[in-house]
Amino acid sequence: MRLAAGPIVVASHNRGKAREIAELLAPFGLEVKSAAALGLSEPDETGRTFEENASLKARAAATESGLPSLADDSGLAVDALDGAPGIFSARWAGDARDFSAAMRRVEGELKARGATDPEKRRAHFVCALALALPDGRVESFVGRVDGTLVWPPRGDGGFGYDPIFLPDGHHRTFGEMSAEEKHGWRPGAGEALSHRARAFRKFAREWLGAPA
Repeated sequence: MRLAAGPIVVASHNRGKAREIAELLAPFGLEVKSAAALGLSEPDETGRTFEENASLKARAAATESGLPSLADDSGLAVDALDGAPGIFSARWAGDARDFSAAMRRVEGELKARGATDPEKRRAHFVCALALALPDGRVESFVGRVDGTLVWPPRGDGGFGYDPIFLPDGHHRTFGEMSAEEKHGWRPGAGEALSHRARAFRKFAREWLGAPA
């Protein structure tokens, strides 16, 4: 199937996520509207997986707006912390969304477990994108990128845990990369770099007619 030209809701109240998804949608000529700009409610994330949380957010936005809605649920999973913070990545930043504090918490817990060598600091970002249509149909697309956590944080680009995440095969953290470098993909290009871009590529190929 393919989405018809027209408006689509980015069902996120996180300005960083909404901006990145809007940038990825830009080449396709859709009229992008944010959930915050439309005054849509922000549902509780009660799912047990990234896919479940993305789906409930997309479904809520589609129901409330009557428009196709694209939602993201993503996070950082640290091997030495048994996959934490995982789906609770945003909650580690607290109500103030203080990711500096969240990164310090990750580093503190790694040190408490003796995870100081790079091989003990393996982690991955996961992104689940969910598209919900007003008729109730929901489809999910998942992307993942592996890397190593560094300390201290490096770079002030991106958002969230980007400044401590060094993707495999690179010498700069996500926080040190431009949006173009981090997304790493546009229609007709090769493999995407970020977890969000990798999930988006799957969505774009199926629903936006993007080339393989």
